Amino acid sequence: MKLGEIAAALGCAVSGDAEIEITGLAGIESALPGQLTFLANPKYGPKVRDTKASAILASEAFAGLSIATLVSANPYLDFARALALFYHPPRPPAGIHPSAAIAPTAQIAEGASIGAFCAIGEHVRIGRNAILHPHVVIYDDARIGDDFLAHSHAVVRESCVVGSRVTLQNGVVVGGDGFGFAKRPDGTHAKIVQSGVTVVEDDVEIQSLTSVDRATIGETRVKRGAKIDSLVQIGHACVVGEDNIICAQTGLAGSSILEKDVLLAGQVGISGHLTIHEGAIIYAQSGIGGDVPKGARMSGSPAFAANEWLRAITTFPKLAEMWKTLRDLKKRIDKLESQ
Repeated sequence: MKLGEIAAALGCAVSGDAEIEITGLAGIESALPGQLTFLANPKYGPKVRDTKASAILASEAFAGLSIATLVSANPYLDFARALALFYHPPRPPAGIHPSAAIAPTAQIAEGASIGAFCAIGEHVRIGRNAILHPHVVIYDDARIGDDFLAHSHAVVRESCVVGSRVTLQNGVVVGGDGFGFAKRPDGTHAKIVQSGVTVVEDDVEIQSLTSVDRATIGETRVKRGAKIDSLVQIGHACVVGEDNIICAQTGLAGSSILEKDVLLAGQVGISGHLTIHEGAIIYAQSGIGGDVPKGARMSGSPAFAANEWLRAITTFPKLAEMWKTLRDLKKRIDKLESQ
């Protein structure tokens, strides 16, 4: 594609030669002639001088540099949109593989592609244009919307509800049993029946090997537009709010409620039965043991305000030296007082 054609598709302005032929996209350091790169973070600005890319997506043109520029209000987003112009994931043809096991009462709408060794249970309903890659399993009574995409070994358990345009990456389990046991008098554990369901709303993507448990009673719900990374555990009766971002290796204990636009960085732990209010950001490896106010920024374990945590963390390496100084001062004071 010519650079001008890409600009028109993205709604960007061109600074430089719009007739440059672009063959692909790459990062700023690895890009080659004929490729488009991007600059979203100004701190990487000096790298622009050394890039071999033929053009760059940036928030403004670069004075003194000859590189052609697509001027964008949001370079990172527009780079993602540009990628979609060049790369289209392969789509398997519509049809049902002869090795798939589909219950006679299941209803699968037109345009579906059902791969080898998929299993679809009784009374399942799946919307239009679904893609189920090999070895996907849909349990009885599940309901799934249009444009569903499930990669190999994804599972939707019994009676769970999945909306439209939902993507489940490899090994995702929607509606596995919540972790609930009651201790008997003899110390053994009795399993609590997990009678609820999991509901995943529209436009959600869940990455590989993540589990969203069904509720003991009621429901676990992942709301519209949430994006959940790999190796995340969503416990029973949790609510994941609209447009949440939950990064890898995060765990939500049961009955955690996340409101709209919450971001949980990697390896965050949520103790459960609490609410993280709208727009809060929890930084990596934080431990949350209580409610988090709207728009808060939290760090540490136990977590507290991120700006205070940053000041505190700079002190931690000095504690041994400070303790030695304090002991020395105390000895001097004790000596003066004894004279």
